Amino acid sequence: MQTREFLVSAPGKVILHGEHSVVHGKVALAVSLNLRTFLRLQSTSSGEVHINLPNIDTFLSWEITALQPLLAGCKAEQGGLKELDADLLKRLREFTGISEDSTDTRSMAVLAFLYMYLSVFAESLASVTVSVWSELPTGAGLGSSAAYNVCLSAALLSARGTISYPLTPQQESARWSKEEMELINRWAFMGEKIIHGNPSGVDNAVGTWGGFLKYHAGNITPLSWVPILRILLTNTKVPRSTKVLVSGVKDKINKLPSVMKPVLESVSAVSCTCEQTLTEMAAHGPSAEHYNILEELIDINQHHLNVMGVGHSSLDTLCRVTLARGLHSKLTGAGGGGCGITLLRPETDTSVIQSTVEELKACGFDCWETSIGAPGVQQHSSAALSQDILKILNSY
Repeated sequence: MQTREFLVSAPGKVILHGEHSVVHGKVALAVSLNLRTFLRLQSTSSGEVHINLPNIDTFLSWEITALQPLLAGCKAEQGGLKELDADLLKRLREFTGISEDSTDTRSMAVLAFLYMYLSVFAESLASVTVSVWSELPTGAGLGSSAAYNVCLSAALLSARGTISYPLTPQQESARWSKEEMELINRWAFMGEKIIHGNPSGVDNAVGTWGGFLKYHAGNITPLSWVPILRILLTNTKVPRSTKVLVSGVKDKINKLPSVMKPVLESVSAVSCTCEQTLTEMAAHGPSAEHYNILEELIDINQHHLNVMGVGHSSLDTLCRVTLARGLHSKLTGAGGGGCGITLLRPETDTSVIQSTVEELKACGFDCWETSIGAPGVQQHSSAALSQDILKILNSY
């Protein structure tokens, strides 16, 4: 390795518009969330590999000599493995004792790490300690696994020398070339396959590129020159099954096609109108009318999602509490609980935000003020990171 320490971060994601309709070939807008996952990779001479995941209380290590036999028949390919190596994954499950039907967060994070580490360093396993800490809650539909996989991909590929690590002492942060970012994204998608089975690729693309992405019929298009928007992010902490919710929408479409298909078309039009509005804001500067349109689109889409049957009383509470203060909210992700976003105007008074957050917390929700449209995966100098984050990463 050329450098002893690698510090990287990647953002989470929210769906701005297009939930559920995207499953049926319509347009969706996914955006990066300025809550990030941070990773520190340190090369050592211990002959061991360590992974520290304090968010999920996971601290594991393995001797390199114990990992080496798992690579029998494996071969690293420049640019990343074309397909998931099912044989390697099977050996890893046997080695770790993680069953085929196990889907818990801890097991999936460990599998993804070991698979990516062994694949990237297949030619010569290296002693490393990897520590990860995230501002993102797990299992909330905010792309926490994708941010994790993007960070793993970027750090491991940098440490291996497959991609550069061009951060200079004078810089606080840096990004890679387009080709290197594409490689990071491909490896991160491999990690997402391990964790989720058949992911769309949207979450890891947002984590890699940041900003706003348009997703339509399997095609992902980054939108350039879009504004960063302030939001409140609310986690209702109501558990839900994405699979069940998606199935319910499909059943409703099959039962009432003449009613539901226009709803899907309207949601797609909301996404396209939002894209157009954001483009105008970036080109000419944001105006009050732009925010009026964005707020109307949020309200329309939330009503559409209720029509689809993916609303929830907790989300109704979020919309009621925020609307009482002139703020507009919608669910983000699968619905049925989970998370919601509330748009904040530049002139929104701090006291309004504070009182809204307090009331939502009193309802039993978690709530943060943050932003969407944040940068994608980045390299960092230790001087540029928050001392609190650095202290966590350095403590393992």
